[in-house]
Amino acid sequence: MRYRSQLLLLGVLFFHLSIGFSQKTYLLKPARVFDGIATHEGWWVLVQGEKIVRVGPSTDFKNLSNTSAETIDLKGCTLLPGLIEGHSHLFLHPYNETPWDDQVLREARSLRTARATLHAKLTLKAGFTTVRDLGTEGAEFDDVGLKQAINQGIIPGPRMLIATKALIATGSYAPKGFSPDIEVPQGAEEADGHDKLIQAVRRQIGKGADVVKIYADYRWGLMGEARPTFLVDEIKLIVETARSSGRPTIAHAGSTEGMRRAIMGGCETLEHGDAGTPEIFKLMQEKGVALCPTLAAGDAVSQYRGWKKGVEPEPERIKNKRLTFKQALDAGVIICFGGDVGVFAHGDNAREMEMMVEYGMKPLEVLKSATSINARVFHLAQLGQIQPSFLADLVAVEGRPDEQISDVRKVKMVMKNGIIFKE
Repeated sequence: MRYRSQLLLLGVLFFHLSIGFSQKTYLLKPARVFDGIATHEGWWVLVQGEKIVRVGPSTDFKNLSNTSAETIDLKGCTLLPGLIEGHSHLFLHPYNETPWDDQVLREARSLRTARATLHAKLTLKAGFTTVRDLGTEGAEFDDVGLKQAINQGIIPGPRMLIATKALIATGSYAPKGFSPDIEVPQGAEEADGHDKLIQAVRRQIGKGADVVKIYADYRWGLMGEARPTFLVDEIKLIVETARSSGRPTIAHAGSTEGMRRAIMGGCETLEHGDAGTPEIFKLMQEKGVALCPTLAAGDAVSQYRGWKKGVEPEPERIKNKRLTFKQALDAGVIICFGGDVGVFAHGDNAREMEMMVEYGMKPLEVLKSATSINARVFHLAQLGQIQPSFLADLVAVEGRPDEQISDVRKVKMVMKNGIIFKE
């Protein structure tokens, strides 16, 4: 009886402590605040629990001197909304460590999941409090458990929007190069035609998918050239089925025709867009379809194949990517920040931001892309800006990333849902 009373007392104590912890109040004093839209000198931010409750000039906070808020001085720092990674694969690691085929066919899923927990931690420490993770690449629905472990506080990591297995047309994806007599496990789920596509979409959503990802084209057949996969009517069916449950559909699309089909089929974002043309980008702008250019992935793969960046001339693939990215900017296409991280190292997400500037965007526009624009495109209503009532996902970095984008690497503090993970 005495033992039970002690347990009850401990339970009550833990309950009250947990309430106090969840309602902790912070007064953040950076040199400036980038609120997701513009930079404001001398602004401070008050956080209570998981929400931002006040934002504005430091003079507006004079009456807080006697509150219980814990003050955090962030001298010389810029406070940003938590950064949003738009194209991640937490179950992959750099291809110069292990080729993609070997990761899918030779690495145990338990090993890949263990590694993914580290990737999640590195991503969060780098200031990325949300990721859109676009396919487990052969790790089945293991992203569902990873997301749950983060949400339950078992492991540290970013908020996850997950695509689970992703959808491919039969025979179009990879691994490939084996005898046609051998059935090889694929890096995504094969489905075609009316009934099977509806079933596959519903199955993935039922298992936990927040977004449906399709491969609108891929390097398939003996020639290995990127060609369209799904028909426009098939894409429309996928989009309609996903949308009926409140989920968006996005498309891997690198070829001109694959991009056109994905746009006309109703996909909300296109990933890569390597063979885009002025006409295609004009169509994207007219339809409000966003581009996630994944510049860093192509740059990394080219270096893995032997290109000595900064020493040798740029390969044609890189020259073309510069051109198409500029064409997309000139056309006014919505640009989502997303690097296809996993092809290169997790935690090095800022590599894509630096390349976006290198390829023609202004640092301030890149910051918008990684915060308020991604939040809007990904339907994250309480993220991407520093405003009262928004979730307290905040990152402090030394310097002025709105002027020198590489300053996003100088992370001093990371807060997610009002909880500090790095200080």
